[in-house]
Amino acid sequence: MRRLVLISAALCIPLLRGAAPASADQSAIAITGAWSRAAIAGRTGVVYLTITDAGAADRLTGASTPVAKTASVHESFNDHGVMKMRPVAAVPVQPGKPVKLAPGGYHIMLEGLTQSLQPGQTFPVTLTFANAGPVTTTATVQKAGGGMAMDHGSMGGGGSQSAAMPGTTAGSAPKQ
Repeated sequence: MRRLVLISAALCIPLLRGAAPASADQSAIAITGAWSRAAIAGRTGVVYLTITDAGAADRLTGASTPVAKTASVHESFNDHGVMKMRPVAAVPVQPGKPVKLAPGGYHIMLEGLTQSLQPGQTFPVTLTFANAGPVTTTATVQKAGGGMAMDHGSMGGGGSQSAAMPGTTAGSAPKQ
């Protein structure tokens, strides 16, 4: 009897080691157009990008980068004509519906920059998804007042994502 239990246990160990959630498919998540604005060390920075999911529905739950003490998902929104910002626990990502993190909407807030972000520089950003786990991309720093053109009309999460911050136009940094 003891021998049967040992043999059964030995046969199950490889199965347990290789087990992974069926929905955890990093290859289904594509991150494109990652960019940041130039910023000074010790201050706050931001990352914008587009997430496309070709697999099962997922949620963006966090972010990290070596260029900041903390990185978190935030949302800018219009509250009766006043632009405000708040952290969000998760951003839903639906298959075939790109989610744009862009000025005036969802974005990755970089707090406590450990270095200045200079135009042309690149740095890694790791996004954490509830199902797919961590996915790393590279953000390119744009000059202050610049940025990549964004199509705000197809952002997920409601109409507030297309609003621009005061002193900005959609897809641009504040005028200096």
